[in-house]
Amino acid sequence: MAEGRSELNSDDQSADGQNADNQNPDEQNEDRIPVGYVRKAHGIRGDVVVRGLVDDARERFVPGASFLTNEADAQMLTIHRVTPMQNDFRISFVEVSDRNRSEDLKGTQITLPASERRALEDGEWWPEDLVGCNVMSIDGGKIGIVHEVIIGAAQDRLVVIAPDGSKGAVPFVEALVPRVDIANDEIIVDLPDGLFE
Repeated sequence: MAEGRSELNSDDQSADGQNADNQNPDEQNEDRIPVGYVRKAHGIRGDVVVRGLVDDARERFVPGASFLTNEADAQMLTIHRVTPMQNDFRISFVEVSDRNRSEDLKGTQITLPASERRALEDGEWWPEDLVGCNVMSIDGGKIGIVHEVIIGAAQDRLVVIAPDGSKGAVPFVEALVPRVDIANDEIIVDLPDGLFE
């Protein structure tokens, strides 16, 4: 549901990341938000497969856009070429030219300053605020914990891990997720039978 979507305001200044390479060190040390992460290396020339974590990833992941990694020794990565895939993006960064470096980036997040976020509307939440929340049934039973939020074109999904280790993806729609209580790290769901079997 739109209420569960995470996105950055495409109307904000440098919202596509193109001004990120002009940031000074103090700006690079401010609170940052992930807009995607590297899933794997692709090919031998340094390309990587990136999963977007925001709704407007197609507008942000464009040639010339720059992002800061979340590595301990953070670096700026500038997109040279991008090819949309089914749920991901094949990206060539200017700074990455071989397979070894692209392999090193696996799992790395690419980020933008948190100040570039738009204000949330009622019924919206950032994915990182949902991750780790307890998922409870409407009758009070614990179903599991949110492990990941998958941003989708039609709807988002909460990946929930149950106490027995089983996993299920809950469509983030009001009919199935009637209540989100971030203050208490709790999400109330009304799920059909068999979702975690």
